[in-house]
Amino acid sequence: MKRIITLLMVAVMIIGLFVLTGCTEAERVSQNLSQEADNFNVVRQLTVINCIQGDVLFQMTGKMSITSDNTDHQLEVIVEDENGLYQKHFIGLSDNVTYVVEQKNFKNVDKYKYTLNYNPKMWIPVGVKNID
Repeated sequence: MKRIITLLMVAVMIIGLFVLTGCTEAERVSQNLSQEADNFNVVRQLTVINCIQGDVLFQMTGKMSITSDNTDHQLEVIVEDENGLYQKHFIGLSDNVTYVVEQKNFKNVDKYKYTLNYNPKMWIPVGVKNID
């Protein structure tokens, strides 16, 4: 009788452990995708948008790890080049600038190549004067 009670208690504890520590499939998939992206295995497209005018400031596409630094109000984007070296880019965020990160499923994409496209309308023209 004692053995049956002990077995039942162990079974209840094991079931309780699975119920309390279980996570949903969506949480597991999200964690796996984030880990793959941080390991530079996922092609992403980062789009930064001016919310006041609705203009795209720039887009960056490639295999990259993206971290939002809320303290400094910026995105930190790390990319790896073909030599195994890393580059880190900082993108400042404000009340009127937001961003979207999309996962892309490109075929035959070079792991070490990324593109960065700026919106030319967003640049302020600068004139240079020669002083004689």
